[in-house]
Amino acid sequence: MSATTSRGHVVAWGLWDWASAAFNAVITTFVFTVYITSSAFGDTDASSAALGWVMAGAGVVVALLAPVTGQRSDRGGRRKLWLAVNTYVVVAMTALMFFVEPAPSFLWLGLVLLAVGTVFFEFASVNYNAMLQQVSTPRTIGRVSGFGWGMGYVGGIVLLLIVYFGFIEPIGGSALFGVPDTDGLPIRATVLVAALWYAVFALPVLLAVPEYHDPSAPRAPRIGFLQSYVVLFRDVRTLWRERRHTVLFLIASAVFRDGLTGVFTFGGVLAAGSFGFSAGSVIIFAIAANVVAGISTILVGLLDDRIGAKPVMVGSLIGLVVFGILVFIFHDGGQTAFWIFGLALCAFVGPAQSASRSFLARQIPAGREGEIFGLYATTGKAATFLTPAMWAVAISIAGAVLPEGSSTQYWGILGIVLVLVVGLLLLIPVRAGAADADSREPLSTESTPV
Repeated sequence: MSATTSRGHVVAWGLWDWASAAFNAVITTFVFTVYITSSAFGDTDASSAALGWVMAGAGVVVALLAPVTGQRSDRGGRRKLWLAVNTYVVVAMTALMFFVEPAPSFLWLGLVLLAVGTVFFEFASVNYNAMLQQVSTPRTIGRVSGFGWGMGYVGGIVLLLIVYFGFIEPIGGSALFGVPDTDGLPIRATVLVAALWYAVFALPVLLAVPEYHDPSAPRAPRIGFLQSYVVLFRDVRTLWRERRHTVLFLIASAVFRDGLTGVFTFGGVLAAGSFGFSAGSVIIFAIAANVVAGISTILVGLLDDRIGAKPVMVGSLIGLVVFGILVFIFHDGGQTAFWIFGLALCAFVGPAQSASRSFLARQIPAGREGEIFGLYATTGKAATFLTPAMWAVAISIAGAVLPEGSSTQYWGILGIVLVLVVGLLLLIPVRAGAADADSREPLSTESTPV
């Protein structure tokens, strides 16, 4: 970790999070995935199922490859190079989505582009997260991580406003930029704007932040791709023996991060289905949710550096559980209740995500950032089934115990709460250990092949 860092490097690094809102907010959450699962592409149930299977396949690829690609970027000293390569593959996939016309014959083109983009986005995130220590100091790592997450939320707000009112939502009979509402052009133009946004705002970190080199570290021998897995298994075994709480944290964070994702994934569904929000109101709520999450993440990042990342995570998860239960209790309160308790939920999501990243960054042995953040991505993907499954199980239980014809969807929030509680219980025994140390000792050299 750097002893000193510059404000310019921090801003340049955080702009990648701002840039990535193009893929997170526009492509995978609010616009493109909604577009390709619409009736224009055939039966919506079938296209939604296909989307689920394709994204599951992308998750498997990430789980298998992320740790090794991160490890190899560590060993080769080319972390920034691979951030650039992976980022601009995502930009290319996003731009190619322009050619996905609203017809069933184009469904699989859209799904394949989305899956490939998702895989390379995760690879890019591994390299990006590994640079956190390079642009922060032991005293500022929490606020720098929070700044990055906050920039991502704010970038999502700005870009959603631009594309929503510029291309998607007609004002006075036409969109601001005059795109004809035919052949899916409003959405197809939106993905081009998202690709341009990502391409431009990803440049500062690549141009301003130097490649990381540790002159005191011995030069790692070159190894083949398959041999990288042998090294990976050795390193995980050594990590378990020497830094067991780092492994336990990876497991705990995989569970509660899936619950955090579920808050946003199912929040819009819950707002529309159980609290009477219109489609336009859902997007307005989404923008407000990003505002709240962005502000809280930046502010709590300062607290992270004062009291430590673990108390921030524990406090955030407790807040999420409490307000999730309140959403369930006041489900008859209509939109006002959801605005109050739903936005309160969002205030805790970003801080938990940011503190999770900063906690792990403090734990990682020197020179292993890419590999460990690759494991972070892998464990996260391994747990992605938990929240959707618990959401469905909770609703199914409600359907079995409530009178026929009763509304059951709001019970899904209890499934999300359960995942968060399990993640919290797994997190509590994890000790910070090296997480609060100013120096990060490397693991024993047993893990390095001769």
